[in-house]
Amino acid sequence: MDGLKTYEVRTYGCQMNVHDSERLSGLLEGAGYVRAAEGSDGDADVVVFNTCAVRENADNKLYGNLGRLAPMKTKRPGMQIAVGGCLAQKDRDTIVERAPWVDVVFGTHNIGKLPVLLERARIQEEAQIEIAESLEAFPSTLPTRRESAYAAWVSISVGCNNTCTFCIVPALRGKEKDRRTGDILAEIEALVAEGVSEITLLGQNVNAYGSDIGDREAFSKLLRACGRIEGLERVRFTSPHPRDFTDDVIAAMAETPNVMPQLHMPMQSGSDTILKAMRRSYRQERFLGIIEKVRAAMPDAAISTDIIVGFPGETEEDFEQTMHAVREARFANAFTFQYSKRPGTPAAEMEGQIPKEVVQERYMRLSALQEEISWGENKKQVGRTLEIMVAEGEGRKDGATHRLSGRAPDNRLVHFTKPDEDVRPGDVVTVEITYAAPHHLLAEGTPVAVRRTRSGDAWEKRNAAEAAKPAGVMLGLPGIGAPAPGSSDRPRSASTASGRSTYPGTQRG
Repeated sequence: MDGLKTYEVRTYGCQMNVHDSERLSGLLEGAGYVRAAEGSDGDADVVVFNTCAVRENADNKLYGNLGRLAPMKTKRPGMQIAVGGCLAQKDRDTIVERAPWVDVVFGTHNIGKLPVLLERARIQEEAQIEIAESLEAFPSTLPTRRESAYAAWVSISVGCNNTCTFCIVPALRGKEKDRRTGDILAEIEALVAEGVSEITLLGQNVNAYGSDIGDREAFSKLLRACGRIEGLERVRFTSPHPRDFTDDVIAAMAETPNVMPQLHMPMQSGSDTILKAMRRSYRQERFLGIIEKVRAAMPDAAISTDIIVGFPGETEEDFEQTMHAVREARFANAFTFQYSKRPGTPAAEMEGQIPKEVVQERYMRLSALQEEISWGENKKQVGRTLEIMVAEGEGRKDGATHRLSGRAPDNRLVHFTKPDEDVRPGDVVTVEITYAAPHHLLAEGTPVAVRRTRSGDAWEKRNAAEAAKPAGVMLGLPGIGAPAPGSSDRPRSASTASGRSTYPGTQRG
């Protein structure tokens, strides 16, 4: 173990940040670092914070975490701390001022420079601040250390051309830049060859793909092309925008067998007045019309959404329009957020900021309604026979209940009785649903069938390789940036579909 340097990456925010952190891990491992043991809590040679600027008080949380590392760094000669991501892009000039023990600050456009910046900081013995104003390398072209052997993110675009008044992401991620279709498909084929059987296409506004090259049907063509990749069993995507959700995309979803019957599409509000104030380019009728078309083409589709409660100027009538839209849409789940000011966004300066107690009361009403709807929608699954892809880390109580957990095609979380034969993450188990709760389903009988897969083989091979490594370099999973309990903008998920493949960005999309 002598001479091996360890690293830890702490991730906050949306799927883009999770994907970027996989790249940061790959870059560090390519530079000779090994991941610190799980639970090391800053006891590493390099600690990287991949930040989010969307959460309320994101800067306070960052500086609090940096402050806790300061004495550790004093006691550990050679330890380095790096800060990247959206908050670094936004507050480039103040991070080192407020936390002078930080060694590297880098932005969303130049994550590939991290190893070089760390080495430069070590040699020059001074902080390195490098924030690129435009993308230097598409994240998916960088080395990676993926967190799953059976499922993977595949980025198809970065940036966003929308100007929603509550969102700062376009200012930090830049204008939309699309990746070449051939490069996307080549990456997916390479992943499938490694054993991956589920991919999630990722973009800040994923279904606007093609706007960079002037092809409005590029996204539906990409979905259909994914359907022709042998061995790719499940395709998902997140997060689309209603403005760009066209009929050809619905047709591609319905007609491509490996594109899953699942859709996460942020509504944000059901009030036309508030949607206009948010600069969302659709209205309630248009949104519900899309939902109706999706259900007509895919009756079993599970549809989820994001909703902001208490946007500036929201009246009780506006809120009732949101409640009406939720009743009409019957979402499988909704990630609901209490509006809070985001520095640098137009909404933060708007008149009509809603008192917190009013926002909280509306939030609780909406959450109760969605909980009821989620439970009702889940009850419709009882008696159905579903193919479940076995997941890793989805069932917190699996050890005590002697169950396993996984995801249905529509991404609902299912806990099922452990079969007699060995089952691995990535394998597929066919079960009959016997019970529904608002946030999950149960299959309490003996599984109907078990199908061992290449993904399960890949998981087993990877696990064996990691177990063979010397103690101290076992690879742990980074956090995915869920807000701390009690956080005022913590999303409440009244759903079963809030796991790996659909965790939405906070107040965006």
